[in-house]
Amino acid sequence: MPRPPSPDHRDPAKIDEVFRRLCEAMPGRTPTAKGPKGQPDAFRSCISCMLSAQSLDRNTALAADRLFALATTPRGMLALQDEAIAAAIKPCGLYNMKTRNIRAFCAALLERHGGTVPDTREGLLNLPGIGRKCADIVLSFTFGQSVIAVDTHVHRVCNRIGLTHAKTADRTAQQLETAAPRWALHDGHFWLIQFGKRICTARAPKCGTCPVNDLCAYYAAQLTS
Repeated sequence: MPRPPSPDHRDPAKIDEVFRRLCEAMPGRTPTAKGPKGQPDAFRSCISCMLSAQSLDRNTALAADRLFALATTPRGMLALQDEAIAAAIKPCGLYNMKTRNIRAFCAALLERHGGTVPDTREGLLNLPGIGRKCADIVLSFTFGQSVIAVDTHVHRVCNRIGLTHAKTADRTAQQLETAAPRWALHDGHFWLIQFGKRICTARAPKCGTCPVNDLCAYYAAQLTS
């Protein structure tokens, strides 16, 4: 059987087609989509992203609820003792390190931006505890910017299909920023993450019913193996 074509980050036409099919097959951004972990503002979105590192969603939500019951602003957070912050966020793990990051983030936010979270990637990345994934999530969800945030699902899907060729999520995000069509940036995160959870799962992906299997590098390799 001849090997079907597979997209890569050098072929804009095939990448465009992948996104068009995902747009048709996945629900995309819904009216109820909220900021990271459902937080109502950029400050709490950033803190929630920091808490989510190596943590289950339910544990992150519990830690965030407990912490924000104590303080919801940078000044309020810095007024807390380290022990109080650590105790509140203990459910999400790595609570001592995260406590240090939260305090450093709040101090830098006040010193550099008067307590207002910047709405640029550069500004966010210059703050302690904020990495590329967190910055892009805040830009997309909280500030409504057209950015594809890359989490575990998006990283897996993009490299499995052949949209990107990257070993890390940050490199995947950098390649997507260049490779993805402009029209797909606003909702691309949602299509990719929904696709990764429903069809292109980590184990036993549903290749037989996949809407982009004829454009997928992984599926093509399975046919010839």
